[in-house]
Amino acid sequence: MQALWLGFLNSWRGLLHGARTERAVRLELVLLTVGLPLSLVLGETAWMRIALVTSLLLMLSAEFLNTAIEKLCDHLHPDHHPAVGTVKDLASAGAFFAQAIVALIWFGALAARYLSN
Repeated sequence: MQALWLGFLNSWRGLLHGARTERAVRLELVLLTVGLPLSLVLGETAWMRIALVTSLLLMLSAEFLNTAIEKLCDHLHPDHHPAVGTVKDLASAGAFFAQAIVALIWFGALAARYLSN
């Protein structure tokens, strides 16, 4: 049980650090804060609500992983290096595709809710 608690504390510190230092993380936390109540209104079924919230959590997770990779790259190789740039671009592409998943799910839910009649 103590390991679970310590893991939670590590995650909480990471969340706070990301929220304090990363603009993209702050923006996605705002989207999550707005999206949680909106998903209850927009989602017609429990599974749709779960999909809407899960997509936002996935996007935030990808952003945290992208941030971690960028910070590690900067720490290991502070000077510009083409290979490091490629690694950062790949991590950024992962975050972008998570955002695309959010857009697909939310637009699909909007279409199902308002265009299905």
